[in-house]
Amino acid sequence: MWPGLVGKGPDSEPPIDLDTMLDLTAAASVNGVRFDGVDLFLFDPHVDIDASRGDLERLAERIGRRGFVVGSLVAPVWPPTGGGSAMGTDEDRKRFLTQVKKACAIGKALREIGIRKYGVVRIDSAVGPGDWANDPKGNTRRIAETFREACTIAEDHGERLAAEGEICWGGMHSWKRMVELLETVDRPHTLGFQADMAHTLLFTMGCNAPEDRILPKDFDWSDEPALDRAISTMTSALRPWTIDFHVAQNDATVKGSGSHDKTGRHCLPNDPNGKMNVVHVAGAWLRDEDGKPTRAFEHICWDGCMFPNATMMDPQTWRDVLSTMIDVRNAHGTD
Repeated sequence: MWPGLVGKGPDSEPPIDLDTMLDLTAAASVNGVRFDGVDLFLFDPHVDIDASRGDLERLAERIGRRGFVVGSLVAPVWPPTGGGSAMGTDEDRKRFLTQVKKACAIGKALREIGIRKYGVVRIDSAVGPGDWANDPKGNTRRIAETFREACTIAEDHGERLAAEGEICWGGMHSWKRMVELLETVDRPHTLGFQADMAHTLLFTMGCNAPEDRILPKDFDWSDEPALDRAISTMTSALRPWTIDFHVAQNDATVKGSGSHDKTGRHCLPNDPNGKMNVVHVAGAWLRDEDGKPTRAFEHICWDGCMFPNATMMDPQTWRDVLSTMIDVRNAHGTD
């Protein structure tokens, strides 16, 4: 649901309300197959992070009557949404952890209500790579300390956390730095990785971390075997940590809108400028080194962050995305 909120606001387009997003999701159908559920961003105007039990029961009714379940949740850990930098001051870190605690409490409540049977709570470092670069070793250690405290909170609520690596989040802005952070936290049963195909493609390009690029600067995107090798290098390192997954396409550019910093540009799966064979590349994440489905998570998601509202409101957008997700499931799923 967060494409209705992320990148929207006073300096961009207006948000798309939750009921409209739910209706757009419910209306999509491809050969009789529909979406199974939704992931939620726990931020107004969709879901109040301070929602009461009654609020959540009413939310569950709105979602359930459309035939959906709830999967993963996004904790609003960033300063503009009430959180704070995971490597910041004690007060910054306190705000970060407070938002994680509230998100985990909502996740637990939705499980008790019966609308949510699987999924994770997503977090990131809530700070840019420029600030992180002032002290890479110390700042990674500081983020890891915060994430370990977040893990304890999650465990207390029966939740797991997924860190989404994007080029815009310090300490998580390259595939090597992401692995380093996960290993430093060292809570593999509680903290894993959320792979978004649009973001991770930029990992191979070394955006914001040229020292970690895998593809050459002048890469010829028609060289599919070389792209496969680069993606294989990256996924071999991150797949063992991956517990949540976003199907997405990228045209090898970055984009920012609203208050969201520049990051991997999501584009439609059939965009002629897209650089990936989405179904094929998804297999690098969803299958292990022996080619067997990992079964590491129970649902896949799509993310259209910073899509224009006109694109989001077009029913064909949802059909195209659903069709691609069905293809991914048929190619690499377990049922």
